[in-house]
Amino acid sequence: MLPTLPALVWPVAAQELPIEGRHYVAVQTRQPTRNSLEVLEFFAYSCGHCNEFEPAVDAWQKKLPQDVLFRRIPVAFRESFVIQQKLFFAVEALGLVDQMHHKVFLAIHSERKQLDTPEKIGAFAASNGVDRNRFMEALESFGVAAKVKQASALANGYGIEGTPSIGVNGRWLTSGSLAGSNRKSLEVAEYLVGLARRGA
Repeated sequence: MLPTLPALVWPVAAQELPIEGRHYVAVQTRQPTRNSLEVLEFFAYSCGHCNEFEPAVDAWQKKLPQDVLFRRIPVAFRESFVIQQKLFFAVEALGLVDQMHHKVFLAIHSERKQLDTPEKIGAFAASNGVDRNRFMEALESFGVAAKVKQASALANGYGIEGTPSIGVNGRWLTSGSLAGSNRKSLEVAEYLVGLARRGA
């Protein structure tokens, strides 16, 4: 028996399920996925809404069924943000997401640190107990550069115009502005995973 998502907490009073075009949109061209069921969080470290959303989306993704692949996709709306895409993928490459991801948000939004150069990022990593040289090697690696290109292609393919946004199975996109709030976008994402599971 396939694992099922927790019961939807979509407001019963609304007497309606999420509606395409109102709570979510279909992606114009189906995007590549790495799993039969996949959820993507498109985010930017510099985004205040992403910072506020992080605790909720992190708790939510940990409760997803094991057959659902959750991936974080950093977005750069301008060239100066590419360094923060590289920052995330370096953290990921070193297996430090659980340890460092929330600390990056904290540094930028609470401590007002400008993590916008390799030097500042290296110092930040070292201040959090990460080997600076090893981190810098990852930050400037070919693998991280390739992931940045893939992330940008996915963001373009999904038509990302703002963060945070949630992509489901290469087919659908929801966000706080579509769903009504960032927390409701997670409920819509659960509904869309259910659609994908049923082969809709």
